[in-house]
Amino acid sequence: MTALKSPIKKPNVASQGGLAGFGRQFRTVMARRTEGRALALLLVVGIIAAIFEPLVFTSYSATLGRIALIGLVALGLAAVILMGELDLSVASTLAVAGVVMASIDSLPLGIAAALLVGLVIGVVNAFFVMGFGINSFIATLGMLFFLRGSAFVLSGEEPVRLTNRDAGIAFGKPLIGPLTPRMLLFILAFIILQVFVTRVRIGREFYAVGGNREAALDAGIPVTRRIFTGFMISGFVAALAGVINTLERTAADPTAGSTVLLASFAAAIIGGVLLTGGRGSIFGTLLGATSLGILQVALTLSGVQVDVQNIVIGLVLLIAVITDPNSLRAVAGSARSFLQRRSRSQAGG
Repeated sequence: MTALKSPIKKPNVASQGGLAGFGRQFRTVMARRTEGRALALLLVVGIIAAIFEPLVFTSYSATLGRIALIGLVALGLAAVILMGELDLSVASTLAVAGVVMASIDSLPLGIAAALLVGLVIGVVNAFFVMGFGINSFIATLGMLFFLRGSAFVLSGEEPVRLTNRDAGIAFGKPLIGPLTPRMLLFILAFIILQVFVTRVRIGREFYAVGGNREAALDAGIPVTRRIFTGFMISGFVAALAGVINTLERTAADPTAGSTVLLASFAAAIIGGVLLTGGRGSIFGTLLGATSLGILQVALTLSGVQVDVQNIVIGLVLLIAVITDPNSLRAVAGSARSFLQRRSRSQAGG
């Protein structure tokens, strides 16, 4: 007789892997250097704001405007940090570009001059870094003070009103739903930079320059030109932020952007851009800017002073740096080495 074989039921991989697979994917995303912490911060900030200051999510113009201002500067800054450099002059570039724009009677000429100023500042910064070999932190720190002083001198230490105020007022009105021109330009800048660093060869080479500059040179990548391109992008985007800010306020303030540098820098780092270069995400920077924009608006609506807001943002940045996977691995390695040495010394004693 032939023995009847009972059919063997194969486990349903899809059913078993459904929830578990999603959990693994979620943990993988959260552990990624580029976007995990920014997503976690956005969730935490969003929940806290919804509970304690829900007005943040109904004050569209204030919240989206703040996200756009921080995000624009952060996106340009990310292009420089990807190559292992820093640009501390972005906030002052924003201020001086706005003053230059408002000082010219013709609005189109003023905008063109402001954007040109941003490009020139980027070129000068890159020249100091690559031409004279000055550390980018020192070079752009000096530029920060130079530009801030220039903004005060050009403006006579007073806000400079736009000649065509009607254009500024019209610029501040929503175009699509709650989205103002500032937000739409921010979205456009994000798309362009995202495509640039992920799809365009020049942009992809930013990662190679930041990851290993010597190897990039050996591979034939024009490192000097890429550094110039990165600083020019940073200067241009910061100047664009100055133009947008001036249009919406209908005046240029020489103190504008004083709170932007820390927030934009934090947005890039929280978004996963590695300080030493070679790794980062434009999308992560967008998430970081969104988180910090919501946080700043929530704190402002709660009556928290600007200085205290900077303390909070500084703490968030510190936590982001401490929780960096590379930092955690380094700490874990140091702890293991210490414990091994201690156990060996006790065994020997």
